[in-house]
Amino acid sequence: MNLSHLGTPLGPMTRVHGGFANRMYRLDTDQGSFAVKELNLVDRRWTYRVEDVLRFERAAFAAGIPMPEPISADEHTLVHRWVEGEEVPEAPVSAAYAFEIGEILARVHALDVAWTHGPVEEPVSRDWPELAARAAATGQPWADELASHVETFLVIAHLVDTCERPGPVVLTHGDIHPWNLLARQGRPVVLDWELSGMLDLSGELGSTALSLAKGPGFDDIRPAVFRSVLDGYVAAGGVLPPSGPSWFVFMIGGWLGHTRWNILRCLAGVEASTGPDLALSHESVRNGVRGLPDLFARLPELEALLV
Repeated sequence: MNLSHLGTPLGPMTRVHGGFANRMYRLDTDQGSFAVKELNLVDRRWTYRVEDVLRFERAAFAAGIPMPEPISADEHTLVHRWVEGEEVPEAPVSAAYAFEIGEILARVHALDVAWTHGPVEEPVSRDWPELAARAAATGQPWADELASHVETFLVIAHLVDTCERPGPVVLTHGDIHPWNLLARQGRPVVLDWELSGMLDLSGELGSTALSLAKGPGFDDIRPAVFRSVLDGYVAAGGVLPPSGPSWFVFMIGGWLGHTRWNILRCLAGVEASTGPDLALSHESVRNGVRGLPDLFARLPELEALLV
């Protein structure tokens, strides 16, 4: 990494653990503190639109969206000014916090930023039987659980592949979850914009509202928090799309692809030089193998949140 434009270091960069796809470091220099993200170049799931994302981030920052200041970006490294704040736990947030997230989304969707690429459509893989067989043959600790859910994963893949998205398509962050948020004096700060792009509005709203309204599983979903995100969106000028399963299929599809990607990293059996540590990949697989069938089974319950 060439980080000379950030000033004279006051000490070595320190690793900040926990990234699900990339690796993060903190660098303190005579010009301030910076978050330096090393992008995963080994097995990334899609192409990063680095220049487009940086332009989008700068427009959002200039418009007053609460977020770290974007400093620089290239195909290897993203740099933002370091922001202090409290981590947001994977638990229902307050209604006020959820309402403000809805307002932020509406403001982001109203930005006038040129974007030359369509929505990122990750291919829906149907190789779950083969993955389960490989997991069993290599003695993966979650192999039995995966094998017991193969048919469900195939049905989930069919839903993701065929579910109608009603639109509109908006340019947005695309990945607002508790682990991509901070709380500063109780108010949101939105992190990790590198997955920004064009996305069906219902998928963005459903994924965001559900993530903020629940805990680690789906036994404690707070409808009032879910609705607060939508109320904030409307209060800031946004218009809600039609109800339907498309509100949740983006979240399901993203989690499905993330689980498969981590399965492949675990099957390789080696610690990759970039991306999450192998132990974190195993944790992500276990969470996906257990959580995705539960999420899929609750679709009717989740759609009732939209009424």
